[in-house]
Amino acid sequence: MTAAAASTPATATAAPMAGAAPSTVPQVVVEQPVTGAEGLKNAVASRSNTVGDVVDTLDSLALQVGDTRISVWDMAVITLVLVLVVTAAWAASKLAHRLLAGATRLDLTQRLLIEKMSSLVIWGIAILVGIDVLGIDLTALTVFSGAFGLAIGFGLQKTFGNLIAGIILLMDKSIKPGDVIAITDQAGNSTFGQIRRIGIRAVSLTTRDQKEYLIPNENLMINQVENWSYSSKNVRIQVPVGIAYSSDIVQAEELMLEAARKVKRVLAAPPPTAWLDSYGESSVRFIIHCWITDPEEGTGNVRSEVLKNLWHLFREHGIEIPFPQRDLNLRDGEAFRELVAAVRGKREADR
Repeated sequence: MTAAAASTPATATAAPMAGAAPSTVPQVVVEQPVTGAEGLKNAVASRSNTVGDVVDTLDSLALQVGDTRISVWDMAVITLVLVLVVTAAWAASKLAHRLLAGATRLDLTQRLLIEKMSSLVIWGIAILVGIDVLGIDLTALTVFSGAFGLAIGFGLQKTFGNLIAGIILLMDKSIKPGDVIAITDQAGNSTFGQIRRIGIRAVSLTTRDQKEYLIPNENLMINQVENWSYSSKNVRIQVPVGIAYSSDIVQAEELMLEAARKVKRVLAAPPPTAWLDSYGESSVRFIIHCWITDPEEGTGNVRSEVLKNLWHLFREHGIEIPFPQRDLNLRDGEAFRELVAAVRGKREADR
């Protein structure tokens, strides 16, 4: 049955009277309207004749497709019910969001998970209520539901996969809004930023240059994710530094620590440390380790401030920052001797 003014034929057979000869009574078709547009039309007509005439006029403007009859009145009722159901579901979702926002005993991940689950329940109930109000017979939609399920299986499998993946991420609390993550896709491209929102289909990741990436929820489950704030927001930053071989490495190390401690965002506990990493071709290589607790504010700016402070300290204390040096070996030969003779002849001529 449809929500239109469709009717279900029913047969009524008159019982034979006592003492009378049995006779065949013709079948009488009785209109039994379903709930929905027909029921609302009868309710309106019983209250006002004028409005009832308008409704009858709208109901007379109909389109007949096979056994299904759809009128302008049917479409108006369907539209009205859809608007009311969608509005009620949207208002209920907003109310649930406000109630959960005041639940201080729940953390952000739990509130977000409950909010999404309640939204799914609210919209599911709204759809069932709309079907019931329109008087749609679900048994008549068996073929359509089978085709719709097949379409979901093939066309919308990624959408439902992302929905389930988002719920799983919220349940195990591995990814939550506010986390700073670095994710590498299958092509090897890495994206670093802070999670702003976990939606039904994708996660909103905002980088330091305010670019917003929408990453499908499934990607966060099948790809490697580096979460900088999963169990703790403390992040260690490494700053490589090279000094000349002629420099005092003890003094240089003290200056490195001083340069790191001058940066406001660097934590005092755990304190900065400086490690001698290796002996390079042109320099003695150190690595300064310093800790921060706000990776969402970026790490490159902290590294820059440490290096700028160290530049001034090295210049004040005479610590040389080396540049690459190369030794040139020239092989002896006739061409080399001619070059040397030409240089000497030019020098003598200049004198």
